[in-house]
Amino acid sequence: MGNFASLLAGFQVALAPENIGVCLLGAILGLVVGAMPGIGSLAGCALLLPLTYKFNPTTAIIMLGALYYANMYGGSFSAILLNIPGDSPAITTALDGYPMARKGRPGQALMTANLASFIGGTIGILILTLTASGLATVGLMFGYAEMTIILLIAMTSISWLIGENPIKGIVITMLGILVASIGMDTLSGAPRYEFGNMYLLGGIPFTPFIIGCVGFAQVIKLINEREADEKKRASDDSKQKLSIKDSMLKGHDFKRMLPPTLRSGVMGTFVGVLPGSGATTGSMVGYAIQKKFKSEEPMGTGAIEGIAASEAANNAAAAGAFAPLLALGIPGSGTGAVLLGGLMMWGLNPGPLLFDTNPDFCWGLISSMYVANIFTLLVAILVIPFLIKILSVPVKYMIPIITCVCIVGAYSTSNSMYGVIVMFVSGIVGYLLDKNGFPTAPMLLAFVLAPMLEQNMRKAFIASQGGLGIFVDSPLKLVLLAVFLVLILTPTVKAVRKKLGAKEKTKV
Repeated sequence: MGNFASLLAGFQVALAPENIGVCLLGAILGLVVGAMPGIGSLAGCALLLPLTYKFNPTTAIIMLGALYYANMYGGSFSAILLNIPGDSPAITTALDGYPMARKGRPGQALMTANLASFIGGTIGILILTLTASGLATVGLMFGYAEMTIILLIAMTSISWLIGENPIKGIVITMLGILVASIGMDTLSGAPRYEFGNMYLLGGIPFTPFIIGCVGFAQVIKLINEREADEKKRASDDSKQKLSIKDSMLKGHDFKRMLPPTLRSGVMGTFVGVLPGSGATTGSMVGYAIQKKFKSEEPMGTGAIEGIAASEAANNAAAAGAFAPLLALGIPGSGTGAVLLGGLMMWGLNPGPLLFDTNPDFCWGLISSMYVANIFTLLVAILVIPFLIKILSVPVKYMIPIITCVCIVGAYSTSNSMYGVIVMFVSGIVGYLLDKNGFPTAPMLLAFVLAPMLEQNMRKAFIASQGGLGIFVDSPLKLVLLAVFLVLILTPTVKAVRKKLGAKEKTKV
């Protein structure tokens, strides 16, 4: 009952004229950003973060939250029409969405994606409403030692949950930790890795680093792949006109999509809560689970069930990711890391006390997600006839536009060319990493989590006067340590079992 009263109070905040305005703006921008191949929610939030500096924190997070949420819808547009996922969570949507569009049903494929996104997202927001403050209460049990262990779990999770190669995940996570350690020691004030450069004493600025790694790296990629991309667009771009009436689902199609949507909605929410997973993992798990159930058409050939499972899971995971972000201060994805940086930039401290110290902010955000979900569905349906025109923007125009936004965003955060230089350098590094198969998301997560891990660990050691006993003196800490050990040992055990199995086969 307390959550319901808080939610109603949150709606009073979310339904304020300025908040409705930015919510609608975030929904529209999220759809456009999500539909543009290669930009995604991470780059969208990172690029728009500087614009929110002068906003009220609640208004700012409502706009960025709506953009992040709407991006899950938008990513399916280019995946279905062009077979180019707008963002990584839409990769599994393309597996069935594009074949369905090629069968002459692009409108139904888009409508399936939109409705599944809405239903899955609604499930995620409902679960978030019921459990968010509960997580905050549980979070009060977490002191310096507990937070150290849970941050270690988060760091371990991102190293092998993201990316197909666990070793690459570990390497890139370590790189993120190294970059985060540049600058002044937060506790002692001693300089680290500044190499005699006065700018590096302040560390690597968050927003230019994120903009470079994601946004400018994509510009370099577009430049190098421009000819191939334009040829692909020219060959794949359908001239078929889409109308809302022709896109409506029949009763049989709706019955097919409903079970996987409900199943993936619940599952995706809990995947989103896990540190280091996020919407991408949610969509992949949802799609994989759906493969174990019967579909009217084989998965991968244009099955409605595949689109529904993927889209419901990634929207539910996007909603679920806000629970650990607000209640524990732990981002579940690269976009969550950007939002966490924004919260800190606005002077807010995510964690167990946030629901008590800033209830208007927390419940205003959760309430706004209901509004954003409805706005995004309406806009997504209305733009169906215009989607092909939006997606056919030539690459030669996208490159200078994205570059200008990157430069302006990087400069505005530091008011100097230092931010722009960091953006360019991190963009080159991000491109080289991506080209060589290293995922950049673990690096961004580690960049945000490493300072928090260092501070909590050192404060725990200060409190215990250097003793390790502080990490094992309660049942909660022992359970967390067990989870941490399982996460560390699982990849090793799997590798050993694989080798032993291969040896047994060779003996036979």
